[in-house]
Amino acid sequence: MDRSYKSILIALFLAGLAYLLAGQVFGEIQARLIGSVVFLVAMWTNEALPLGAVSLLPIVLFPSLDILPINDTTANYSKSIIFLFLGGFLMAIAVEKIGLHKVIAHKLLGIFPTTARGIIFALAITSAFLSSLLSNTTTALLLMPIALFLTDIPKLKIRLVLAVAYGASIGGIITPIGTPPNLILMGFLQENNLEMLTFMGWMFKTIPLALVMLIIVPYILSIGTKSFKINNDIENANKLNNEQKRLLYILGTLVVVLFINSFFKVNEAMILLGFGLFMFMPKMGFITWEDTRKVPYEIMFLFGAGFSIAKAFSTTGLAFDISQLLLNLTQLSPLILILLVAALITFTTEVTSNTALISIALPIIFSLGASSNIDVNLLLMVATICASYAFMLPIATPPNAIAMSSKILTIKDMASYGILFNILAICMTTMVAMLIW
Repeated sequence: MDRSYKSILIALFLAGLAYLLAGQVFGEIQARLIGSVVFLVAMWTNEALPLGAVSLLPIVLFPSLDILPINDTTANYSKSIIFLFLGGFLMAIAVEKIGLHKVIAHKLLGIFPTTARGIIFALAITSAFLSSLLSNTTTALLLMPIALFLTDIPKLKIRLVLAVAYGASIGGIITPIGTPPNLILMGFLQENNLEMLTFMGWMFKTIPLALVMLIIVPYILSIGTKSFKINNDIENANKLNNEQKRLLYILGTLVVVLFINSFFKVNEAMILLGFGLFMFMPKMGFITWEDTRKVPYEIMFLFGAGFSIAKAFSTTGLAFDISQLLLNLTQLSPLILILLVAALITFTTEVTSNTALISIALPIIFSLGASSNIDVNLLLMVATICASYAFMLPIATPPNAIAMSSKILTIKDMASYGILFNILAICMTTMVAMLIW
């Protein structure tokens, strides 16, 4: 039997098993949803069908199984963050087309050691720093062409791409504006009259965790890369031509606009898409419609699937029922409770968008904290950070999805490193929460 058919049969078996087990605890519709999610995750992981094709399956599955009407399902494929991705991809295509990434790579090599380990650390640290000021999505989109250019060795290229993605996720927690879950938490605290964190207060809490992760994650990614060579064929890429200067000014303007917007809260999708569409302007832009063939539309479908799953969790009442089950955990010690919340959020985020998940999870965690002997703000903070610290699957965070859009790594590549970093993030977040927060 063909390998793809075997993979589909395995996914169906796992889905059926999950449905039967879930039926012992949850209602019929909820059991169908759990079975469907297991099927989708299995198909994403074993790659029996193309990533984009699997990501469109909820449009067929959810209405067919009476989980979610088709109009409610398809609406999730047009969320604003998906158009943020589109704008970012258009700008990334422009950067690559005119070779601006080569010039930036040349400058990067002049600052950091030119060994494989040095560049892995350089990309992770640069990505983390930018993500603390800009969104981690924008940062990953801007740095990915550089990571892809720096080597021709596939194994090293995978590590460089992951360094950018993981660095963006690690740095995104440093400030309240670094990633959408942070902003959702700030809004939730205000809405529920809970103690608000100042900008500096947030950074005081998160910098120790981010620094530890920025040491360990790049180090693990760099293990076994001593013999790998970085692409040094960039001697002629140390000066900007007029076209590259113009794009650099536009990118600089984008960075300034995004930073200012962190205080005004205009939807970033509108800004990114506007700048992306500007790339088509005659004499001012850099790309044509033919260049859009390089846009990884499957990644946008992937996020549509994630939002559909989150919508189904809410609509079917599964999120509420899970919260009721979790209330039984409130008698546990603070350490065990924090560890369980961190693990639950981290691994649940792997199968849906972290933005969508944290919107559902915060009310659940709030109820859990209110019924326990632990500071509810502490639990909310742990949940929010762990929503960004999910490294296994592309659907978990925008940087993961952008790494997958490079088409040089498989889901198995990401998952093999991601499972280790997930466990590391859970343990480190729990430790920092207990010792500092």
